[in-house]
Amino acid sequence: MRILLPLLFLPCLALAQNSVNPPKGEPTNAAEAAVQKAKADAEVDAKYQELVAKLPPDQQAWEKVLQDQLGGFYLPIHKREKIMGRSSAWDFVQDDPKLPRVLLIGDSVSRGYTQAVRKALAGKVNVHRAPANCGPTATGLKNIDVWLGDGKWDLIHFNFGIHDRNTPIPDYEQRLTQLVERLQKTGAKLMWASSTPCPDTKDGKYKAAPIPERNTAAAEVMKKHEIPVDDLFTAITPHLAAMQNPDDVHFNAKGYDFLGENVAKAIEAQLK
Repeated sequence: MRILLPLLFLPCLALAQNSVNPPKGEPTNAAEAAVQKAKADAEVDAKYQELVAKLPPDQQAWEKVLQDQLGGFYLPIHKREKIMGRSSAWDFVQDDPKLPRVLLIGDSVSRGYTQAVRKALAGKVNVHRAPANCGPTATGLKNIDVWLGDGKWDLIHFNFGIHDRNTPIPDYEQRLTQLVERLQKTGAKLMWASSTPCPDTKDGKYKAAPIPERNTAAAEVMKKHEIPVDDLFTAITPHLAAMQNPDDVHFNAKGYDFLGENVAKAIEAQLK
Protein backbone atom coordinates (compact mmCIF):
# COMPACT_ATOMS: atom_id res chain seq x y z
CA MET A 1 0.00 0.00 0.00
CA ARG A 2 1.40 3.45 -0.95
CA ILE A 3 1.73 5.95 1.92
CA LEU A 4 1.47 9.67 1.11
CA LEU A 5 3.44 11.96 3.44
CA PRO A 6 1.60 15.10 4.60
CA LEU A 7 2.79 18.19 2.79
CA LEU A 8 3.75 19.89 6.06
CA PHE A 9 6.09 17.00 6.86
CA LEU A 10 8.10 17.25 3.64
CA PRO A 11 10.13 20.40 4.56
CA CYS A 12 11.00 18.79 7.91
CA LEU A 13 12.17 15.69 6.10
CA ALA A 14 14.32 17.81 3.77
CA LEU A 15 15.91 19.60 6.72
CA ALA A 16 16.62 16.30 8.41
CA GLN A 17 18.27 14.96 5.28
CA ASN A 18 20.39 18.12 4.92
CA SER A 19 21.56 17.81 8.53
CA VAL A 20 22.76 14.30 7.78
CA ASN A 21 24.08 15.12 4.32
CA PRO A 22 25.22 18.80 4.22
CA PRO A 23 25.46 20.53 0.85
CA LYS A 24 28.43 19.51 -1.24
CA GLY A 25 31.54 21.42 -0.22
CA GLU A 26 30.21 22.48 3.17
CA PRO A 27 32.48 21.47 6.09
CA THR A 28 31.18 18.76 8.40
CA ASN A 29 33.37 19.60 11.42
CA ALA A 30 35.69 22.26 12.85
CA ALA A 31 38.84 20.64 11.50
CA GLU A 32 37.45 20.52 7.97
CA ALA A 33 36.27 24.13 8.29
CA ALA A 34 39.78 25.16 9.34
CA VAL A 35 41.27 23.38 6.33
CA GLN A 36 38.84 25.12 3.98
CA LYS A 37 39.58 28.52 5.56
CA ALA A 38 43.31 27.95 5.23
CA LYS A 39 42.84 27.02 1.57
CA ALA A 40 40.72 30.11 0.92
CA ASP A 41 43.25 32.35 2.69
CA ALA A 42 46.07 30.83 0.64
CA GLU A 43 44.16 31.53 -2.58
CA VAL A 44 43.60 35.15 -1.53
CA ASP A 45 47.27 35.53 -0.62
CA ALA A 46 48.40 34.07 -3.95
CA LYS A 47 46.19 36.48 -5.89
CA TYR A 48 47.36 39.37 -3.73
CA GLN A 49 51.04 38.53 -4.22
CA GLU A 50 50.48 38.22 -7.97
CA LEU A 51 48.80 41.64 -8.01
CA VAL A 52 51.54 43.27 -5.92
CA ALA A 53 54.27 41.85 -8.18
CA LYS A 54 52.82 43.85 -11.08
CA LEU A 55 52.71 47.17 -9.21
CA PRO A 56 55.26 49.97 -9.70
CA PRO A 57 58.14 49.99 -7.17
CA ASP A 58 56.72 52.81 -5.01
CA GLN A 59 53.38 51.00 -4.67
CA GLN A 60 55.14 47.72 -3.90
CA ALA A 61 57.06 49.49 -1.16
CA TRP A 62 53.79 50.79 0.32
CA GLU A 63 52.30 47.30 0.29
CA LYS A 64 55.38 46.01 2.11
CA VAL A 65 54.84 48.58 4.85
CA LEU A 66 51.19 47.56 5.12
CA GLN A 67 52.19 43.89 5.36
CA ASP A 68 54.48 44.74 8.26
CA GLN A 69 52.06 47.05 10.06
CA LEU A 70 48.44 45.94 9.59
CA GLY A 71 48.61 42.80 11.72
CA GLY A 72 46.51 39.65 11.76
CA PHE A 73 43.13 41.37 11.72
CA TYR A 74 43.46 44.14 9.16
CA LEU A 75 45.95 42.60 6.72
CA PRO A 76 43.58 39.81 5.53
CA ILE A 77 40.87 42.43 5.06
CA HIS A 78 43.25 44.60 3.06
CA LYS A 79 44.29 41.69 0.84
CA ARG A 80 40.69 40.81 0.01
CA GLU A 81 39.83 44.42 -0.73
CA LYS A 82 42.92 44.79 -2.89
CA ILE A 83 42.27 41.77 -5.11
CA MET A 84 38.62 42.80 -5.47
CA GLY A 85 39.65 46.27 -6.63
CA ARG A 86 37.95 48.02 -3.73
CA SER A 87 39.21 51.38 -2.54
CA SER A 88 40.11 51.64 1.15
CA ALA A 89 41.68 53.93 3.71
CA TRP A 90 45.04 52.30 2.97
CA ASP A 91 45.09 52.99 -0.75
CA PHE A 92 48.42 54.14 -2.14
CA VAL A 93 48.23 57.90 -2.62
CA GLN A 94 49.84 59.28 -5.76
CA ASP A 95 50.74 62.81 -4.73
CA ASP A 96 49.95 65.85 -6.80
CA PRO A 97 53.15 67.86 -6.21
CA LYS A 98 51.16 71.10 -6.40
CA LEU A 99 49.07 70.18 -3.36
CA PRO A 100 49.92 69.99 0.36
CA ARG A 101 50.52 66.60 1.97
CA VAL A 102 48.50 65.67 5.04
CA LEU A 103 48.89 62.59 7.25
CA LEU A 104 46.08 61.14 9.36
CA ILE A 105 47.17 59.17 12.42
CA GLY A 106 44.58 57.36 14.51
CA ASP A 107 42.66 54.21 15.36
CA SER A 108 39.78 52.43 13.61
CA VAL A 109 37.56 55.51 13.96
CA SER A 110 40.17 57.48 12.02
CA ARG A 111 40.31 54.68 9.48
CA GLY A 112 36.55 54.92 9.14
CA TYR A 113 36.52 58.60 8.21
CA THR A 114 39.66 58.63 6.03
CA GLN A 115 37.80 58.07 2.77
CA ALA A 116 35.33 60.85 3.59
CA VAL A 117 38.24 63.24 4.24
CA ARG A 118 39.79 62.36 0.90
CA LYS A 119 36.51 62.93 -0.88
CA ALA A 120 35.98 66.31 0.76
CA LEU A 121 39.54 67.46 0.00
CA ALA A 122 39.87 65.97 -3.49
CA GLY A 123 41.84 68.33 -5.72
CA LYS A 124 42.93 70.37 -2.70
CA VAL A 125 45.06 68.11 -0.50
CA ASN A 126 46.99 64.85 -0.78
CA VAL A 127 45.45 62.91 2.12
CA HIS A 128 47.51 60.00 3.44
CA ARG A 129 46.94 57.86 6.52
CA ALA A 130 49.27 55.90 8.75
CA PRO A 131 49.64 52.27 7.59
CA ALA A 132 48.06 50.81 10.73
CA ASN A 133 45.29 50.90 13.28
CA CYS A 134 47.52 53.11 15.40
CA GLY A 135 46.22 51.90 18.76
CA PRO A 136 47.49 53.37 22.05
CA THR A 137 50.28 55.87 22.66
CA ALA A 138 52.66 53.04 23.56
CA THR A 139 52.24 51.59 20.07
CA GLY A 140 52.63 55.05 18.60
CA LEU A 141 56.01 55.52 20.24
CA LYS A 142 57.24 52.22 18.80
CA ASN A 143 56.02 52.85 15.25
CA ILE A 144 55.88 56.60 14.70
CA ASP A 145 59.03 56.72 12.56
CA VAL A 146 57.57 54.10 10.19
CA TRP A 147 54.27 55.96 9.99
CA LEU A 148 55.97 59.25 9.19
CA GLY A 149 58.04 57.72 6.39
CA ASP A 150 60.57 59.76 4.46
CA GLY A 151 58.37 62.42 2.85
CA LYS A 152 57.68 65.98 3.97
CA TRP A 153 54.34 66.64 5.64
CA ASP A 154 52.54 69.96 5.59
CA LEU A 155 50.09 68.94 8.31
CA ILE A 156 49.64 65.94 10.61
CA HIS A 157 46.18 65.32 12.09
CA PHE A 158 46.53 62.83 14.94
CA ASN A 159 44.67 61.10 17.77
CA PHE A 160 45.29 58.54 20.51
CA GLY A 161 42.66 57.91 23.14
CA ILE A 162 40.17 55.07 22.87
CA HIS A 163 42.96 52.49 23.02
CA ASP A 164 44.42 54.40 25.97
CA ARG A 165 41.19 54.27 27.98
CA ASN A 166 42.88 52.05 30.59
CA THR A 167 46.22 53.84 30.50
CA PRO A 168 46.83 55.81 33.72
CA ILE A 169 46.48 59.52 33.02
CA PRO A 170 50.09 60.40 34.00
CA ASP A 171 51.44 57.74 31.62
CA TYR A 172 49.07 58.88 28.88
CA GLU A 173 50.21 62.49 29.24
CA GLN A 174 53.87 61.52 29.25
CA ARG A 175 53.64 59.34 26.14
CA LEU A 176 51.48 61.87 24.33
CA THR A 177 54.05 64.56 25.09
CA GLN A 178 56.81 62.37 23.65
CA LEU A 179 54.76 61.82 20.49
CA VAL A 180 54.07 65.54 20.12
CA GLU A 181 57.77 66.33 20.45
CA ARG A 182 58.60 63.75 17.78
CA LEU A 183 55.93 65.09 15.44
CA GLN A 184 57.14 68.65 15.91
CA LYS A 185 60.54 67.61 14.57
CA THR A 186 58.93 67.01 11.16
CA GLY A 187 58.29 70.73 10.76
CA ALA A 188 54.66 70.03 9.86
CA LYS A 189 51.71 71.88 11.30
CA LEU A 190 50.05 69.68 13.90
CA MET A 191 46.38 69.23 14.77
CA TRP A 192 45.06 67.06 17.56
CA ALA A 193 41.69 65.30 17.20
CA SER A 194 39.80 64.68 20.42
CA SER A 195 38.66 61.09 20.90
CA THR A 196 35.07 60.32 19.98
CA PRO A 197 32.63 59.11 22.68
CA CYS A 198 32.45 55.56 24.01
CA PRO A 199 29.20 54.14 25.33
CA ASP A 200 28.91 52.02 28.45
CA THR A 201 28.72 48.75 26.53
CA LYS A 202 26.78 45.75 27.82
CA ASP A 203 29.85 43.52 27.81
CA GLY A 204 31.80 46.03 29.87
CA LYS A 205 34.55 46.36 27.25
CA TYR A 206 33.99 50.09 26.93
CA LYS A 207 32.95 52.72 29.44
CA ALA A 208 31.98 56.31 28.75
CA ALA A 209 33.89 58.08 31.53
CA PRO A 210 37.54 57.46 30.49
CA ILE A 211 37.23 59.30 27.17
CA PRO A 212 36.36 62.79 28.49
CA GLU A 213 39.07 62.33 31.11
CA ARG A 214 41.68 61.61 28.45
CA ASN A 215 40.40 64.35 26.20
CA THR A 216 40.90 66.80 29.06
CA ALA A 217 44.42 65.50 29.68
CA ALA A 218 45.26 65.67 25.97
CA ALA A 219 43.89 69.20 25.71
CA GLU A 220 46.35 70.30 28.40
CA VAL A 221 49.25 68.76 26.50
CA MET A 222 48.14 70.47 23.28
CA LYS A 223 47.69 73.80 25.02
CA LYS A 224 51.22 73.58 26.37
CA HIS A 225 52.56 72.93 22.87
CA GLU A 226 50.22 75.42 21.15
CA ILE A 227 48.59 72.76 18.99
CA PRO A 228 45.02 73.39 17.78
CA VAL A 229 42.31 70.84 18.61
CA ASP A 230 39.81 69.37 16.17
CA ASP A 231 37.06 68.66 18.72
CA LEU A 232 35.37 65.63 17.18
CA PHE A 233 33.98 64.59 20.58
CA THR A 234 31.86 67.72 20.84
CA ALA A 235 30.92 67.71 17.16
CA ILE A 236 29.54 64.15 17.08
CA THR A 237 27.98 63.96 20.57
CA PRO A 238 24.57 65.45 19.63
CA HIS A 239 24.27 62.92 16.79
CA LEU A 240 25.25 59.67 18.52
CA ALA A 241 21.76 58.14 18.41
CA ALA A 242 21.68 58.43 14.62
CA MET A 243 25.37 57.98 13.78
CA GLN A 244 27.01 55.60 16.27
CA ASN A 245 26.51 51.85 16.08
CA PRO A 246 24.48 50.47 18.99
CA ASP A 247 26.58 49.36 21.97
CA ASP A 248 29.79 50.13 20.05
CA VAL A 249 32.48 52.80 19.70
CA HIS A 250 32.31 52.74 15.89
CA PHE A 251 30.01 54.64 13.56
CA ASN A 252 27.74 53.95 10.64
CA ALA A 253 28.38 55.38 7.16
CA LYS A 254 26.52 58.57 7.99
CA GLY A 255 28.63 59.03 11.09
CA TYR A 256 31.92 58.54 9.28
CA ASP A 257 30.84 60.95 6.55
CA PHE A 258 29.99 63.51 9.24
CA LEU A 259 33.33 63.05 10.99
CA GLY A 260 35.23 63.13 7.70
CA GLU A 261 33.60 66.38 6.67
CA ASN A 262 34.49 67.93 10.03
CA VAL A 263 38.09 66.74 9.78
CA ALA A 264 38.37 68.05 6.22
CA LYS A 265 37.08 71.49 7.24
CA ALA A 266 39.51 71.63 10.15
CA ILE A 267 42.46 70.64 7.96
CA GLU A 268 41.58 73.10 5.22
CA ALA A 269 41.23 75.94 7.72
CA GLN A 270 44.58 75.10 9.33
CA LEU A 271 46.38 74.92 6.00
CA LYS A 272 45.13 78.38 5.07
